[in-house]
Amino acid sequence: MSLVVGEINYTNILPLFYYLNREKLSNLGCEFIPKVPSQLNEGMDKGEVQVGGISSFSFGEHWDEYLVLPDLSVSAQNEVGSIFLFSKVPITQLDERSIALTSSSATSVNLLKIILKKLYSLNNSYVTMEPNYEQMMASHDACLLIGDDAIRTARHLPSSIYCYDLGALWSHYTGLPMTFAVFAVRKEAWQENGKLLEELYDQFQNSKRKSIQNDFHEMIKSIQLNMGGATSFWNDYFSGLNYDLTDKHIEGLHLYYDLAYELGLLKEKVQEIKLWNPSGYCQSV
Repeated sequence: MSLVVGEINYTNILPLFYYLNREKLSNLGCEFIPKVPSQLNEGMDKGEVQVGGISSFSFGEHWDEYLVLPDLSVSAQNEVGSIFLFSKVPITQLDERSIALTSSSATSVNLLKIILKKLYSLNNSYVTMEPNYEQMMASHDACLLIGDDAIRTARHLPSSIYCYDLGALWSHYTGLPMTFAVFAVRKEAWQENGKLLEELYDQFQNSKRKSIQNDFHEMIKSIQLNMGGATSFWNDYFSGLNYDLTDKHIEGLHLYYDLAYELGLLKEKVQEIKLWNPSGYCQSV
């Protein structure tokens, strides 16, 4: 009995992992694989990763193969604070211009395409690159960075560069939260490792509760050892993130998937989002 657990290698998901009893989970058969979202998406697709945080877009590509773990996500009600479009010109002047997209993302890349086309009626050309701000902006008019790459870049951004938070743009457009990552499990992994999945899920929920109850203070101290940054910055950052999966989150996901399908970003329309339940009953929402 074993589970390979995908762990997005960004600080925004850390509250759901910080207080895990990794020794206990490892002894029970869990193996943790930390990678950027695009790599974990590929691992889940191939069956090399069985459960964990993945891009919401990747779930949309595999909605009939995966189940979503309830009440867990990486979302934002407004500004997300780590998913930015950096542009040499105002966003309204980006029509027909070239944009470099980070190779680390799936959800945010397609969210940007939805926002620029549906909200601003812009037509753009896109090139996918490794997440390096200087190289991306050397030959393109704008670039998209996510996660810790975006946070580090925003700290030292030249005053001439415009910065747009994709969570804020989505909220302004829809009035709904944007869910960037969900916790999903492959159906066969749930069927083969139900008890271990229950233990893992309970620990995710416990880590989420403890992180929120202590206002992320312990976790922020550990982040500062690696990334620096003022405590006030990290307090503001985590206060803008949300780790729930409410009906409003699901509504926002369905809208995101519908728009992605409409623009041809998803090959197949997402018919339902099935939530895993330890009792064995899976609810479609």
